[in-house]
Amino acid sequence: MSIIDRGLLMKLQKGLNNCITDITDVKVGHVTLYEKVNHQDTICTGVTAILPHSGSLFRKKVRAASSVINGFGKTAGLVQLDELGLLESPIMLTNTFSVAPVMQGTLQYMLDENPEVGDTASSLNIVVGECNDSYLNSMRLQAVKPGHAIQAIDRASDGPAWEGAVGAGKGMVSFGHKGGIGTASRTVKGYTVGCLVLTNFGKREDALFADFSKRNMNTPDGSIMMIIATDAPLYDRQLKRLANRTAAGLGRTGSIIGHGSGDIAISFSTADLYAHDSDSHVEKSAFIRDDHPVMNGLFQAVIESTEEAVINSLRKAETTKGRKGRVVETAPLD
Repeated sequence: MSIIDRGLLMKLQKGLNNCITDITDVKVGHVTLYEKVNHQDTICTGVTAILPHSGSLFRKKVRAASSVINGFGKTAGLVQLDELGLLESPIMLTNTFSVAPVMQGTLQYMLDENPEVGDTASSLNIVVGECNDSYLNSMRLQAVKPGHAIQAIDRASDGPAWEGAVGAGKGMVSFGHKGGIGTASRTVKGYTVGCLVLTNFGKREDALFADFSKRNMNTPDGSIMMIIATDAPLYDRQLKRLANRTAAGLGRTGSIIGHGSGDIAISFSTADLYAHDSDSHVEKSAFIRDDHPVMNGLFQAVIESTEEAVINSLRKAETTKGRKGRVVETAPLD
């Protein structure tokens, strides 16, 4: 079944730019690193930053949750995120061996922006996700430095996000073809749901949206990070329900959520910012009822935008040559 045929199955309207930045004030920034070091080694990696809003993320936190569909991953910050239901930093994406420097750089950025952190305001929770890009990237060289995380945050824009072999997606492989960053969005009763993915998963024979069976390629089990943003008023338990639905969108692409795949979703809402400081001991919040039909619409939006974001990550990624002379071709998609 072709992409066009599968597109006919979509029930919901796409957002203005079909991008996670269709949610007002959400921003995405990339730093891409690509350098042939010698006949064996190539730096082919990067960093991607997702900012829930342009203000102080520490002082004005967003409601958030995560879903670990398969936990073969090395993400940072999810324990506190799920405990408190709040996100207080950018969501950062990179390769497996670069979680630490990206966390360090993001921490430095947040410390510079918030002088009270580590003093009157105790600590800070940084969220970093990863996929293993070592098929194309000489990951042992650890080319990503803390400054690259800061640059990705500084470059973040609310315009249409770059997709494909950019940022954290530079060295990723999906369904045996060049993967990377993909995004999509849907509208539901005046609300918008957007998804950004970092794809590095799937065998050629697993793909349901295209026939990739003509060439076999021995790539290792991979992973996917799925970031869901919405302007619908939801709190953390409801956001976890949205994050869980990414698994349905992932399954529509053909993923079997393999043993060695880290399949992790993070969702947040920009509708009800949570102040770090308050004089009141009572917090008031308005949110959509669980049994209202719009909730099923939001679930559908997550599923559709996740599926299309995965496909877009392949459609937009160009053929890339990496370490040991390996070449991963762009997917033959219309």
